[in-house]
Amino acid sequence: MEYQNPQPDAVVPRRPAGNPVPGLGRTVISETAVAKVAGIAARAVPGVYSLGSGPSRALGAIRDAVGSSDHAAGVRAEVGETQVAVDISLVASYGTPLHSLANEVRAAVYHAVEDLVGLQVIEVNVEITDVYVPPPVKPTASGASEREALL
Repeated sequence: MEYQNPQPDAVVPRRPAGNPVPGLGRTVISETAVAKVAGIAARAVPGVYSLGSGPSRALGAIRDAVGSSDHAAGVRAEVGETQVAVDISLVASYGTPLHSLANEVRAAVYHAVEDLVGLQVIEVNVEITDVYVPPPVKPTASGASEREALL
């Protein structure tokens, strides 16, 4: 059941950010919202190929094919009243130093969650489940015709 304010015309006094107005209600931020913020921040880090483990990536590929996306795939958040803990499972791109990648992801998630959500991040656990190795580049048909032209 959704709560509706019985006094819609009431003016809410403005205060500086971070100073709650007493007696006007409470804000609840869901784990899904925090997970999406963390997932978007983690994906933005260079060297992150994708988030999630094998099965969740397969499900994500199906979602992408039908035009939907799950920004929280591979991310789990535990939200308390003022603190949050985040677990991230990711696939790294080959050639990226893994410890450095984990530290960059951790820093990006701390920054995004604390700035956008307003909760204190107590920990960000990063699990690198795989390394993406791109397939070898196949020679194109135009390369073969160039060789024939030289002969």
